[in-house]
Amino acid sequence: MQSGGLRVLDIRPVLYVNGLLLLVLAAAMQLPMTIEFLVGRADWQVFFASSLVTGFAGGGLAVGNQGRRPMSLTTRQAFLLTTLAWVLLAGFGALPFMFSQLSMSFTDSYFEAMSGLTTTGSTVIVGLDAAPRGILLWRAILHWLGGVGIIVVAVAILPVLRIGGMQLFRMESSEKSDKVKPRISQIATAICVVYVMLTALCTLALKAAGMTWFEAVCHAFATLSTGGFSTSDASVGHFQSALIDWILIVFMALGGGTFVLYTTAWRGDRRALLDDSQMRWYIAFLAFFSGLLGFWQWAVNDVGAHDAIRTATFSVVSVVTTTGFATVDYSLWGGFPEIAFFVLTFIGGCTGSTSGAVKIFRWEVMFAMAGVHLKRLIMPHGVFVIDFNKRRISDAVVRSVLGFLAMYFITFAVLSLALTAVGLDLVTSVTGSATALGNVGPGLGSVIGPAGNFLPLPDSAKWLLSIGMLLGRLELFTVFVLFLPAFWRD
Repeated sequence: MQSGGLRVLDIRPVLYVNGLLLLVLAAAMQLPMTIEFLVGRADWQVFFASSLVTGFAGGGLAVGNQGRRPMSLTTRQAFLLTTLAWVLLAGFGALPFMFSQLSMSFTDSYFEAMSGLTTTGSTVIVGLDAAPRGILLWRAILHWLGGVGIIVVAVAILPVLRIGGMQLFRMESSEKSDKVKPRISQIATAICVVYVMLTALCTLALKAAGMTWFEAVCHAFATLSTGGFSTSDASVGHFQSALIDWILIVFMALGGGTFVLYTTAWRGDRRALLDDSQMRWYIAFLAFFSGLLGFWQWAVNDVGAHDAIRTATFSVVSVVTTTGFATVDYSLWGGFPEIAFFVLTFIGGCTGSTSGAVKIFRWEVMFAMAGVHLKRLIMPHGVFVIDFNKRRISDAVVRSVLGFLAMYFITFAVLSLALTAVGLDLVTSVTGSATALGNVGPGLGSVIGPAGNFLPLPDSAKWLLSIGMLLGRLELFTVFVLFLPAFWRD
């Protein structure tokens, strides 16, 4: 059907899938409800009511929009589905916060839920050490669901939509994985299995290192999803354990890696990880900045060698993978580390990981483009190509990467200006914008820094940051394209 030159979009498949996702969310609420019930706390009623409301809404959408024939999504429907899913899930995911004894406003509840689902890790809750266990677990569950959700979206939807060069990632996953499991659904299933296995291993390791089972589960969920919600206001620094720090460093780094390559290695191709250019860049980058800032701590701040390397490595891995855990307040290390961590906020992990920000692959392409341009200045008639894993990258992929980078930093600038317009200071505005778009968690400064909290911000700033988290998580264009009338025309 057409109307005035515009396509009339059939949203029934979109609403149907969103209904199913809400049912999954309602089922997930049963876990913290059960725990609260077993320990004899009345807060189980909070999750029961939230699950009931969410399940009713999800069931209504699913039943009311279920077609007789198998449904397939067009590109336009995929764009709408992806954005609407995160908006709706955050809205219903906010219900336990609103109904709980924390008495959070809808703005604070939505901010917390959006931060959880986008695996950002920024929080407005003060007093986590005494907060209900159900709420702490719910925050971790939101992280875990959002983390596995974005990996599946990255594999199944974003490459088709040609977002920022991610179609190359689709090519990579096809050539390396489709020989064994040819369909995207099977690749997604394999990724989910690896995700669950790594989460279980992280949980066991943290328990063995001294955490309780509850703390281990919550931190494992937040680690593999590169989310960063902790069970304490002091974050991981609460445990004062070098062993826990190193365990989390390993699993945060794994969360920032490419999960498709993990499935390939799991099937027997052990060289897949080492042969991948992006993974090599990623590991080298983490090692370089960890060593650099560790040396700074040792040479300038007179910190012992092991503590310097440990705290620097933990902080670098936490920021680059956009996890956002903290063991120390690195904003107090001095001017150079403060600027370094601000720059690291924009880096991100690998494409096809649970991390946010720009991601290593795009930086790799950008530096390759800069190198080619310099060579052309010296040899104007030379023929130079940009390759990735020894294969030439098409001009379409290069253009999409450039387009993404341009839009990313334009959005960062606009969001920073908007935050200053609602009354935030320069440091809070700029680093808040960067951490929201990058899904990192803490910013810099006394308000939202590693030792701070987002609660003091005005409601208008929290809504702006919630929008920033959504834009960053869904790679910008997935959301922006919905506001272009031309996209819906024939």
